Amino acid sequence: MSSPEFIDSHCHLYAADFDEDRPHLIEQAKKSGISAVILPNIDLKTIDKMASLAAENPGWAIPAMGLHPSSVGENWESEMSAIENRLADGSISGVRAVGETGLDYHWDTTYKTQQQACFRRQIELSLAHHLPIILHTRSSFADTLAIVCEFAPSGLKGVFHCFGGTIEEAQQALNLGFYLGIGGIVTFKNSGLSKVLPTVPLNRILLETDAPYLAPAPHRGKRNDPSMIPLIAAKVAEIYGTTVEEVAKTTTANTKRLFGLT
Repeated sequence: MSSPEFIDSHCHLYAADFDEDRPHLIEQAKKSGISAVILPNIDLKTIDKMASLAAENPGWAIPAMGLHPSSVGENWESEMSAIENRLADGSISGVRAVGETGLDYHWDTTYKTQQQACFRRQIELSLAHHLPIILHTRSSFADTLAIVCEFAPSGLKGVFHCFGGTIEEAQQALNLGFYLGIGGIVTFKNSGLSKVLPTVPLNRILLETDAPYLAPAPHRGKRNDPSMIPLIAAKVAEIYGTTVEEVAKTTTANTKRLFGLT
């Protein structure tokens, strides 16, 4: 019997946290059944590292272009123009999504208005390029949802990354045709996802690590990496009362469908 195939739908493997042992971690991930990773960009400083990693691992490391809400400041418009130009000039091949983008009110709301404007611009970018969008919604679900609803009639599609919300929020996202990104939080004792996920069809979730952040139990608090996806899958399988193989098969198909992977 062949080993399960997984895709890490959200991973910052280009981050400096991995500079010392990145080749080893890539090999380890592949041995763990990870057939691809999606690499959401963060800001202008990370584009080249993200693009280089994707170019060195074609078909396995998949680039996404965006400006993270926590990186939005006074100069967001010029940064977005630069990102848009890089996306349009074709210098980064194989871009499969816009993101990560969205809203983050957790630590600071100084640039709340700018975050919202930047988010709308990235939604417009995703629609113009016919790409799905990767949503970051920390402490900002209601506002994120409201903005997504503005564009829903235009055929916007994507994923609510790192979902940890309520049953109601899950249904609101699903009603818009979006997927939910499920990561290490699902293994945390008090996450609440064990009650939420049974209300969500398995064919509407993606697996993710958000590496180097949010490592699943029993590695909570340590550096996360794509090889930990099977731990997340095992918890998801337990919640759904199914097998890891079924979780792998369904979520991998979901991720390929959303991002147009073969």
